[in-house]
Amino acid sequence: MSPSTLFDFTAAPDTATAWRSVDDPVMGGVSQSQFVATEDGAAFTGEVSLKQGGGFCSVRAPALTADLRGAHGLRLRLRGDGKRYWLTAYTEAGDSISYRASVQPPADWTPVTVPFDALTPYLRGSHVPEAPAFVPGQLRTIGFLIADQQAGPFRLEVARIQAV
Repeated sequence: MSPSTLFDFTAAPDTATAWRSVDDPVMGGVSQSQFVATEDGAAFTGEVSLKQGGGFCSVRAPALTADLRGAHGLRLRLRGDGKRYWLTAYTEAGDSISYRASVQPPADWTPVTVPFDALTPYLRGSHVPEAPAFVPGQLRTIGFLIADQQAGPFRLEVARIQAV
């Protein structure tokens, strides 16, 4: 399968406005994030606060219609700030299992490939080893998450996301 572009923020930066933030205020925290268009694509940016039991920010893409059967992973073009992020993938709507892989891109634009078999199942921040394996043909949305006690401002820039 040749690469299939899911999002190209360099060609269509305004598509970033369709992504939505899901931050720790959903459970009493005060962290905040946004996903915004930039000159180079899009950026997941904000501030993680550990106050009031918080400590995470996330963004999610709108529902995907791409059929990823036959793909083996995602290739992303990212630029980071030294912090560790999670690429998240969801196969069901609502409060479901998220499949995660850690990414920590350098300060220069870098291609990052995440094989689907590297995605680990989580439910509300806890690893769920008995969950079924990720199935690419059932992907509904993807996103990014910052957590793990990484308080302070953050910025993850995203140029492109492709299925490979």
